[in-house]
Parts: sequence; C-alpha cells; structure tokens
Amino acid sequence: MPSIPATATPPSHTQGSSAFATTRDGRQLHYQELPGPGATDNTGAGYGPTLVFDAGMAASRSFWGLVQPQCAQWARSIAYDRSGLGRSPADSQPRTIERMASDLNELLDHLGAGPFILIAHSGSGLIVRAATAACPARIAGLVLVDVTDEGCTPVFSPTFRLMEKAAHGASVLLARLGLLEACYRSAIAGLPADVRHDLSREGFTRAVMKTRAAELQGLVDAMHAFRHQPPRLPDIPVSVISGMQADFGMSKRLRAAANGAHRLRAAHCRQGRFIPARHSGHAVLLSEPELVANEIHHLLRQHPRH
Repeated sequence: MPSIPATATPPSHTQGSSAFATTRDGRQLHYQELPGPGATDNTGAGYGPTLVFDAGMAASRSFWGLVQPQCAQWARSIAYDRSGLGRSPADSQPRTIERMASDLNELLDHLGAGPFILIAHSGSGLIVRAATAACPARIAGLVLVDVTDEGCTPVFSPTFRLMEKAAHGASVLLARLGLLEACYRSAIAGLPADVRHDLSREGFTRAVMKTRAAELQGLVDAMHAFRHQPPRLPDIPVSVISGMQADFGMSKRLRAAANGAHRLRAAHCRQGRFIPARHSGHAVLLSEPELVANEIHHLLRQHPRH
C-alpha cells in the first residue's frame, strides 16, 4: 500500500468546512466536512470509504462533535443536517421515512461515488437502513448507535406512545420559554466550544420542535411498516452499539428490551456485531465517543486505502 500524504491544514471549525447539497426539488441540505488524511480535494477518492454521520430525531450534526473529529484522522468524515435542523431549511412536505432516506441518498449522490459507511444514532437508524436498502451497492457498512428498532416491542404500547406525546409537548413548551437548552446542558458540556455554540444557536428553537413533530410521525409510521416489511440490507458489516444503562426517559424494562432488539439486529446480519456501551444510556455518542469511533475504525480497516 502506498504511503498516505500528510493531512492538509485542518479547517478552523472542529467539524470542518460548511457546504450545501441541493435536492432534486431544490431544498438545501447543510453538511460539515473534515477531509481526512491525505485529501487534496473534497472527494476523498482513493482513500477508502467516506463516513457520513446522521443524528437522532430532531438532532443536528452538532451531536457528532466528539466522534466525527476523531474519525477524520482515518477517513473523510461528513455530518449533515436533515431538513428543518441545524442550517438546513425546513421541508414543506411530510417527513416520511421514504423522504428522509431519499434526502440522504441525494446527499450521497452529491458527495461522490462512494463507498460510504453510514453512522446513525437513535431514530436515524431507521433512515440509514431505508437509504441503504434503496441504494445498496455504494454502502460499505453501517454503525448503528443505540438506534430505534422495530424489534423493541414496548415502544408500540399505548402507554409508551402517550409518554412520548407528553414528552414532546413538554419539549415544545420549554422551547417556547427558552428553557429547553438547560435540560441538555450537562449532556453537551463536553462538546468543543464551537460545536456548543452552534448547538445553542440552532438546536433548541420552536422551529426545531416543529421538525421534531414531523419526524416523530414519520419514524412512528416507519416502525409499524418495518415490523411487517423491514428494509433488506446487503451483505455488509453492521455494527450495533447499545447503551446498557437506564436513563431519563428509558426505564430498566425499556432498556432491556432495546438491548435485546439490538442484539437481534446484529444477529440477523451475517456480518453483524453487537457492542455493549456499558457506561452509557442513550447518548452513547456523547458519553463514550471513543467506543463509537473505535468501532467505525474497525469497519474502515476492512476497506484498505489505496
């Protein structure tokens, strides 16, 4: 294998330079890119898979602010904002799983030929699975970080749905009062200052709560659909990282069910791996970023640079 040239001068922002991809219907999807080792342009060509990070429901690219920079030492690393989040303008159409997956694939079209490794947290696990099933040839692997999974039976109960609606209503009220950010202060305290600044400005607004409602409906509908017809994934490495601790909004019973669903998801994939995040609840990407980055590196090592 030829030696890899030295990394170019890093961008001034922790998560890299900002750019936009345009969807077929004219919407703008914002992303931040760290070029990876040896990159001389924005294609990452010749240096293995490009990493694309998709955040959880109603979450912007900023939540990957601890993982993405670590991974940039190995590969081109891109974190993006879905429509209505971060710096991406809102979508006037319903946020169905098909539309969100299509947006992701249109972003990948913009980024180049691939291959890509997709990294998802929480609700975006459904999105990357649907996107992969739609365009499987260019996807080299998935890393699913404490993702929403239709195999977690308790989330279909009427009680859980009522709790979810109540939590959303409370979030909307807190956003209106300007207090929502305070609820996340301790969780995001470890993020770099520039990432926290972006999140403070973009992540806790009333507009984001409107997007949250639209995404929630789309993800709930997808969960029901996937129970009967899940996306068919290609034979690629699929790493499933599962938080092992109960935390706010996730009881011990629900946590155990989620862990079980994650184990099954890994078992259903011929190249699946289950990785317990023993010191984390749901926000593994914030509490154990090294574990997530190391698993991404594990997948990258299966695709040597050339």
